Amino acid sequence: MATWLGRVADTVAEEFSDLPDAEGVTRVCVRLTVAVLLGAAVGYERESKAKAAGLRTHMLVALGAALFVLVPQQAGATPADLSRVVQGLVAGIGFLGAGAILKVSGTEEIKGLTTAASIWLTAAIGVAAGMGREATAVLCTALTLVILAAVPRLFSPHPGPQPPPPARLVPPPGGEGPVRENRN
Repeated sequence: MATWLGRVADTVAEEFSDLPDAEGVTRVCVRLTVAVLLGAAVGYERESKAKAAGLRTHMLVALGAALFVLVPQQAGATPADLSRVVQGLVAGIGFLGAGAILKVSGTEEIKGLTTAASIWLTAAIGVAAGMGREATAVLCTALTLVILAAVPRLFSPHPGPQPPPPARLVPPPGGEGPVRENRN
């Protein structure tokens, strides 16, 4: 029985041997934590504007992207292998972003493009952090936040006088048919 338990313990230890030393543990922890924190920064900005994808979504996208490149790196993947992983990630994340895009019924208006782009960019930030390019990931996050926060303030048209709301049809008290109600 002792031999069997020893073999089980050895197998469990072997299964967790992908991080054999303090240096490896530190590297993985730093990369994944940086990815999560940078994803949180972008997600917080989106959530503060009540957008469809917020804090948790962006954190998970960044973390997942970092993990998708970190694990193959640990396994000794070649640059060509990593390139294919990134290609698949970029294509796949597009489906998640597509879920944030809505066409407003009856109009030509599309909503959610900026949120979809922020999801896509958050995946790129996660890839950069996961590949050990934390400084690049931080710079990209800063630029992303500037674009999301400052650009709308600098380049959005100033609202002029607002037109009155459209009249709506309401039934009269006697029930003879709809009457136009003016909301002025």
